[in-house]
Amino acid sequence: MSFPAILAFEDGSVFQGIGYGKEKYDVGEIVFNTSMSGYQEIITDPSYKKQIITFTHPHIGNTGTNKEDSESEMIHASGIVVKNFCEKPSNWRSSESLEEFLLKHDVMAISGVDTRQITSILREKGAQNCCIGALSKISEKDAIQKAKNFSGLEGLDLAKVVSTKENYLWDTGVWPHYAKSTLDYPIVAMDFGIKKNILNLLSDTLGKVHVVNAQTEYNEIKKLNPKGIFLSNGPGDPEPCDYAIENIKKFLEDKIPIFGICLGHQLLGLASGAQTFKMKFGHHGANHPVQDSKTNEVFITSQNHGFAVDIETLPKNVNVTHQSLFDKSLQGIEFSDRPAFSFQGHPEASPGPHEIQILFMKFKKMVEEYAKT
Repeated sequence: MSFPAILAFEDGSVFQGIGYGKEKYDVGEIVFNTSMSGYQEIITDPSYKKQIITFTHPHIGNTGTNKEDSESEMIHASGIVVKNFCEKPSNWRSSESLEEFLLKHDVMAISGVDTRQITSILREKGAQNCCIGALSKISEKDAIQKAKNFSGLEGLDLAKVVSTKENYLWDTGVWPHYAKSTLDYPIVAMDFGIKKNILNLLSDTLGKVHVVNAQTEYNEIKKLNPKGIFLSNGPGDPEPCDYAIENIKKFLEDKIPIFGICLGHQLLGLASGAQTFKMKFGHHGANHPVQDSKTNEVFITSQNHGFAVDIETLPKNVNVTHQSLFDKSLQGIEFSDRPAFSFQGHPEASPGPHEIQILFMKFKKMVEEYAKT
């Protein structure tokens, strides 16, 4: 059932529309995502915690949802904004509609709004605090005030909020067969908001993955005798994650192979002594060109981040491996004196061919070399 809904920005901008899903209100940082497909994976990505996603693609919901494509067990986005909300999906893999999926996870969507105008606002003014709500639950005036009162993501540690409460072992491979791995390179993945398909690729490439809570102590991780440390994606500001940064510094001293993605990339940068900053509106989408600094190859990547490592603050022992062709922001680093590297994008998402997945093979080679010692 649809209902009258509102989208209110901290600057006072207001959009009236039609609501779907849970009749409620919520707040978050509103961003725009340029992906043309994969909305189920996007809204279940823990990296979107406390964010409201505006989809620039005009039709959302047309392929429904299914039991295989979620990147976590819940919707982490605070809400979604679409031009046209498809109520009746048509896809052979669909098991329920997007509206049913939203209702099950107590999340709402607003449709019938000008997403191009919203995107223009965000492009010019930057990501803003926002309130999405049903008009039966909140007034226009109160919605604007809720948006103004939201603290924003800067200084907010969300990694410990979305991280697994119980440590677990992951040993299944990639879609469609999810075959059990026969490899035996025990990897510890620090869960700052890890996505299932990253775990699938790690297991498929290296073997068993021990997934641990973001705040797990260094000594507890060492007891697992890891041959490699994976630093996962995740939401929020990396700077408050001092517990993770201190652990990473110790792993660097141990010279254990380290591979970081997204938030993990930023945390590795901070552990090296570099600094991070809040971007104007971040990178969110599946069409971001990234260039390899050595080969000049260009990869089309999936991106989702609002913070970045400041390239000007990198220490001498950390080299730039990848940069964005959109804005020259830092996309990858590699230590010259340690087996550690990281990448800002999401190489498992495969917006184009799978070539960026060579990063997992790079990690495997490091792990194999370390395992011989």
